[in-house]
Amino acid sequence: MSLYQQITHARDCLSKKIIGQQALVNKLFIALLADGHLLVEGAPGLAKTRAIKELGDLIEADFHRVQFTPDLLPADLTGTEIYRPQDGSFHFQKGPLFHNLLLADEINRAPAKVQSALLEAMAENQITVGRKTYPLPKLFMVMATQNPIEQEGTYPLPEAQLDRFLMHISIDYPQEDAEKAILELNRKEAQEDLLKTSNTPDKKPQEAQISQQVLFAARHEILNIHMSEEVEDYLLSIILATRDASAYDEDLAYWVNYGVSPRATIALDRCARAHAWLAGKDYVAPSDIQAVVADVFRHRLLLSFEAEANGIDSDYFIEQLLSYIAVP
Repeated sequence: MSLYQQITHARDCLSKKIIGQQALVNKLFIALLADGHLLVEGAPGLAKTRAIKELGDLIEADFHRVQFTPDLLPADLTGTEIYRPQDGSFHFQKGPLFHNLLLADEINRAPAKVQSALLEAMAENQITVGRKTYPLPKLFMVMATQNPIEQEGTYPLPEAQLDRFLMHISIDYPQEDAEKAILELNRKEAQEDLLKTSNTPDKKPQEAQISQQVLFAARHEILNIHMSEEVEDYLLSIILATRDASAYDEDLAYWVNYGVSPRATIALDRCARAHAWLAGKDYVAPSDIQAVVADVFRHRLLLSFEAEANGIDSDYFIEQLLSYIAVP
């Protein structure tokens, strides 16, 4: 199979496991192919943990989950030096950050010191313990979750760390037909688990794993996908409009304090390319940019107090902003 067929086959396999959350599945693969990290916000029980765990089973990668709590320490993520009394030496014991896929569950429950350790890993693909710096795996992706319902005992993520996330997606409850399919899948998996415990041979077919070499080759192919100068100018127009919205509408300028950073420009470019590639195209269209721009901007825009007081959120601001910019 070609690179495209292997990746889309894995995406289809994941869609069968994560029912009713197709947007989450698509954004997981976009983040994976764009070499970025993903922040997912949604109520409990919407398959956020299951999605990243199942993704780890489909690709050649090891997965680890960390439940963030207020008493978590940086060493619980990075690892620590272990003393060996036999020879009086210290040995570095690697922590969860050295896995390929890391689920940071309820990331906003951990204090600032833990967030700083995670920030270095996400930004530099390395961690520092004492006087030594250790590189992380070349394939490294953090999927962090936030619970929008509970706010007690949480720490708002600093803007610098939010900017390190490639995308911030918000997921909702599945539709009725998807809910019914979830029940059927759950019963089937429960029956398979019972068969395993009764020592019956497991006849479940094993899905073929995607090697890391295939992922890296797909990333290279995506970076070389064609983007015309007109489409690139459209992308830059959207970026610049967040910083000087008064050129389009005074209300828009009144709603935003700070526009997106150059890192958002890079993220929008990479995500639009990955979206186009996953759709089977060999070029980037304006529709590809529009499909991912809200997820790229949602956590990077700093809206004014007046906007929040009037119920204006980032999604509405982005929608209004796009309506003013001419599409090539």
